[in-house]
Amino acid sequence: MTKPLILLIEDNREVRLSARFILEDHGFSITELESPTQAIEYLQTQSAALILLDMNFALDTTSGEEGLRFLRWLQQQPHNIPVVAMTAWSNTQLVVQAMQLGAGDFIEKPWQNQRLVQVISQQLKLKELQQKNQQLSSALHDNEPELVWQSATMQRLMQQLQAVATSDAHILLTGENGTGKSQLAQFIHRHSGRKAAPLISVNMGAIPETLFESEMFGHKKGAFTDAKEQRIGRFTLAQGGSLFLDEIASLPLPQQAKLLRVLESGHYEVLGSSVTEQSDVRLLSASNGNFTQLISDGLFRQDLYYRLNTLEFRVPALRERPEDIVPLVRFFLQKHGLRYQKTALRLSPAAEKQLQAYGWPGNIRELSHLIERAVLLCQDTVIEPADLALPKQVSAMSANEHDTQQLPMMTLEQAELQLVRQALGHCQGNKQKTADLLGITKSSLYRRLEKYGLEQYGAE
Repeated sequence: MTKPLILLIEDNREVRLSARFILEDHGFSITELESPTQAIEYLQTQSAALILLDMNFALDTTSGEEGLRFLRWLQQQPHNIPVVAMTAWSNTQLVVQAMQLGAGDFIEKPWQNQRLVQVISQQLKLKELQQKNQQLSSALHDNEPELVWQSATMQRLMQQLQAVATSDAHILLTGENGTGKSQLAQFIHRHSGRKAAPLISVNMGAIPETLFESEMFGHKKGAFTDAKEQRIGRFTLAQGGSLFLDEIASLPLPQQAKLLRVLESGHYEVLGSSVTEQSDVRLLSASNGNFTQLISDGLFRQDLYYRLNTLEFRVPALRERPEDIVPLVRFFLQKHGLRYQKTALRLSPAAEKQLQAYGWPGNIRELSHLIERAVLLCQDTVIEPADLALPKQVSAMSANEHDTQQLPMMTLEQAELQLVRQALGHCQGNKQKTADLLGITKSSLYRRLEKYGLEQYGAE
């Protein structure tokens, strides 16, 4: 097995010798260089698993300017090498500057041997996790057929997103559940300057309040009773890349304050550690919530909202862009056909007409699930209306009837209650199926059941 190569940039021979003994004893290979100038020459033709960088050389012994200059140079290179900075002078400002320029961690000399090995091992593990995440994302994207939007609304939105993707501005995507906000977040990341780094996604509605800090910022072993192993947080995993916070409006107020602090200062602490980490992520968020109403009701912080929505884009519901239904159907037919080795399938004209007449309350997510089910159930090469299994009261409706039908006037709460009851009845009380039909998570459904006193309704 090849030993990870550590590139040690240090002008003090005794320090280099000490580091060599420690790191070689722990299975690392070492290349020693005396200055950043030598390191720049070395990295023109070779690489390393990690760089251990002293911050002060011939210029002076305290400013760290030579180390910072090297980090600025490294940022402009194609290398993706983690850096651990070190200095004999405790200097908070220097630590912050080094982190902002890409250093993953900081060691103060004289170091504790265990701490040095732990920091280097953690940075190498983090790099490995980021590479695996990137490879998986690339593989999934490369194997999927490309989706082309036909509606003028979506074409305009995609042009706007592509134009702002190259910036580092935080972006908030709003719209109903299932409209494709997570796919658009992936599109933004792929077209950004951070595309070589990972995109880390987090469903904020699925994180228990007690585990928020551990999930987002990580924890050290022994930080609390059940912390039997160290955990790397999502902000650390997304370092240098993008962090996608889905269902951001479901975040409770105490956690909103913790998130706001990171966005305002760029700083956070891993649970069980006294070291302040520097965040370098581009934030993408999504929600189906009405932020004006949430802020008015005191359920969402206005200052956090302003931090999230440097740029805000609404993703239209599928019923607002009927021109995209057939292209989406063909896209999912190809995607799921490849997945289940049934690539010869096609839709009959009657099936296409039925899909165009449907109102799609679950939007694109519902469409994807429906086509996947049809692909699995179809025993022929042509998918007929019977294979679609659309709700009878809707599938029997003609396109003209669908366009002219109007809902009775009622409050939003009354409409939501009626929709939840109908979905529960249609799914015979099954909570997971009901959540899928409504295009929301199971936890979001339970909040609505509690709100309307329907907790005991039906089965699990």
